[in-house]
Amino acid sequence: MKKKLLIRTAAVLLALGALALGSRAAIMLTNTVTGQPLELSEAPEEGRDTQAVLKFLETGTNIYNEDPVCLPKGHELFLSMCSGCHGHYAEGKIGPGLNDSYWTYPKNETDQGLFETIFGGAQGQMGPMYGALNMNEMLLVMAWVRHVYKDDPQGATWLTAEQRASFKPFDANAKHIEPSDAMPPKCGGPAG
Repeated sequence: MKKKLLIRTAAVLLALGALALGSRAAIMLTNTVTGQPLELSEAPEEGRDTQAVLKFLETGTNIYNEDPVCLPKGHELFLSMCSGCHGHYAEGKIGPGLNDSYWTYPKNETDQGLFETIFGGAQGQMGPMYGALNMNEMLLVMAWVRHVYKDDPQGATWLTAEQRASFKPFDANAKHIEPSDAMPPKCGGPAG
């Protein structure tokens, strides 16, 4: 038990140290267009040290996926930052749809790839979002994008096997999670 705690503490310190020094995370994050390493130090300080960000930087996994407590905030952030180009339900407008199994950049099928595209930008009008969203907010937006997926959940590689078994493809006409500006502690908000 003590050994696990020491290992976890070391991993957290390594991730925080990487952010503080502007170096890379445990996973290699690269720009979707250029392939160059992402410079995480360009992101705002706020939102760098949440449990979700630390886990993501270590593993490439977004713990907010299908978390009903965090989805309302992800929805609110998506509406304010992304829906103008990608549509209210990520169906696509001037930017590509994000709610089906076709990805303009196939790497976006993974949480790591989607984060890289959001953080560093892509072709066309998709600029880097690190100046508009902090890293924790990016993970919340990603969770909302994953939630509005309308295709076969068997192709949803970002879901765990348990999530995949219970996932219902999104239906814009059905009752769904309403946006919220609240940021619960579990989702990276203040600790009360």
